[in-house]
Amino acid sequence: MIIVGIDPGSRVTGYGIIELQGSRCRCLEYGAISTSGGDDSFAGRLLKIHSELSVLLGRHTPGAIAIEGVFHAANARSALKLGQARGVALLAAAQSGAPLFEYSPLEVKKAVVGYGRADKSQIQMMVRRLLSLQEEPQPNDAADALAIALCHAFGSRGVSRSPSRHSRRRWSRLP
Repeated sequence: MIIVGIDPGSRVTGYGIIELQGSRCRCLEYGAISTSGGDDSFAGRLLKIHSELSVLLGRHTPGAIAIEGVFHAANARSALKLGQARGVALLAAAQSGAPLFEYSPLEVKKAVVGYGRADKSQIQMMVRRLLSLQEEPQPNDAADALAIALCHAFGSRGVSRSPSRHSRRRWSRLP
């Protein structure tokens, strides 16, 4: 099953695509949609997020899409813009027809790192190790999106985040 993780943002939206086969996950693609430059209007930035996510979802035909859920922000203007970016990401996901799942930042951090208050560098390091990547995924938004996809894989298929004792690249089934 292909799982797409999305970390929505009004300036940078991260995405990560993993493939889950049995108890193994492998990274297919990751990156970020940057909305700086070009059309500087907010509506233009939202259009770019929607368009690029739609192309990405059409190219990979996911079996599930996992997106970071709403979190509380101190700045109301920032929260509103993030909400609008989430809205266009949710629209692209809904248009793809794939089942959609939401995870809080706390759930994602606990699933991938084992600690709900993990920082960005800890998430990048664990994503790299869990997916056997050559280097830590950049930018942070892409690493977060891969972590969101992994969170779904761990919860939906009973896959443990810990490598088995036989191999660091294999995941063991939960009892």
